[in-house]
Amino acid sequence: QVQLVESGGGLVQAGGSLRLSCVASGRTFSSYSMAWFRQAPGKEREFVAAISSSGGSTYYADSVKARFTISRDNVKNTVYLQMNSLKPEDTAVYYCARPKAWGLPRSLPSPHEYNYWGQGTQVTVSS
Repeated sequence: QVQLVESGGGLVQAGGSLRLSCVASGRTFSSYSMAWFRQAPGKEREFVAAISSSGGSTYYADSVKARFTISRDNVKNTVYLQMNSLKPEDTAVYYCARPKAWGLPRSLPSPHEYNYWGQGTQVTVSS
């Protein structure tokens, strides 16, 4: 059983920065790509960013491109999300997720491709 534990959320003013972390249990972390999703109140869960198993390829939603950076440390079993130039519309609960299979999911943005999720960490951006 894989456990994912996020941390690093909080309250920040618009234009500020936060760094989220997600620590994974188990020995297979480096074999899987990882992703971050977010869910705002009353909205569906949406894709934010993903990273390949080696960290060599990254993918972003258009809404966060050039502001957010996903990275990973396979020695520490941790994936990060550096969030800069935060906007009030970035307010959401942020989740890390691991896909069902090795390699990149066929549809990166689809939550159905992922079967392990963390408990989420709240990010609130004030205007």
